[in-house]
Amino acid sequence: MLPVTNPDPTFALTRASHVTMSVTNLERSRDFYRDVVGLVVTEESDHAVYLRGLEEAAHHSLVLERADRAHARRIGLRVRTADDVVAAERFCKAANLQFERLERPHQGPTLQFRDPVGTLVELTSEMDVVPRKMQDYHEYRSGAPQRIDHYQVVTYDVQTATDFWAGLGMRMSEYTAKDDTDELWGTWLECKGNTHDLVFTNGKGPRLHHFAFAVPDATSLIHAADVAGALGFGDEIDRGPGRHGISNALFLYLRDPDQHRVELFNTHYQFMDLETPPIRWDVTDPRRAQLWGMPASRRWFFEASEFPGEEVQEPTLHATPATLEDYLGIH
Repeated sequence: MLPVTNPDPTFALTRASHVTMSVTNLERSRDFYRDVVGLVVTEESDHAVYLRGLEEAAHHSLVLERADRAHARRIGLRVRTADDVVAAERFCKAANLQFERLERPHQGPTLQFRDPVGTLVELTSEMDVVPRKMQDYHEYRSGAPQRIDHYQVVTYDVQTATDFWAGLGMRMSEYTAKDDTDELWGTWLECKGNTHDLVFTNGKGPRLHHFAFAVPDATSLIHAADVAGALGFGDEIDRGPGRHGISNALFLYLRDPDQHRVELFNTHYQFMDLETPPIRWDVTDPRRAQLWGMPASRRWFFEASEFPGEEVQEPTLHATPATLEDYLGIH
């Protein structure tokens, strides 16, 4: 069933803004995201590294934290003002959600909560401001990521997840369904005016499938792939280059030293006008995943980063996706 977007939510979400990942070798992960992906290191300590894209004025969009076990700790979203953080706290209390108000380095008022399907989320209204580097072309590395754009979460219940976030004002730009129904298998939800800030896809969850950074152009994706190969990470190219049908994005997926997945992409379109309906894709249509390019591997479909303390549950909908191994006849 298609969700109904709340036009007047309790608090105002503005965009995907930052993600926190725990890693087992902080120095090796820092080097990967700096040298192979191309992010800027804003600040680092013995226990954490803060990174950002070249055009970002916010202090960080990726936080790496040293830990004994790798996890996706939190996905972060911005709200418009500090009053929205207060309103979000009231909302969580009224909805009986698990939540905590806390202080986080380099961030303004911050609230952490768990959504109804176990996605661990962090909201903040502001961050320390740092110089943009978008015109420091002499410092561009690898894919030269400009800004964080979105997250894809694997969930056992796409409908529940979608209804919850639509109730907070997110609009669905595209979705996958089966046969002639609107039974939701995947949903692309946005609050900033392009195709998605938050994606939910059917599978064992909750788990973070990937977080994504926008790059300047298509050649940046090819250069990132070349750099990955040159630095010994060629086998960690998880998928692509290619072009998705959904969102129309050119893409390249990489796996970091702990096997967290990051996407570099280009060419999303605008989704701003309220009268524009979402695009429907049948889940059996391979063009939804790639207009061109090889199919995804089994590990792309079935591997993802777990949230700490969240039990992974079997999905309510069951399917066997066509994989690269099927295409090549590998069993």
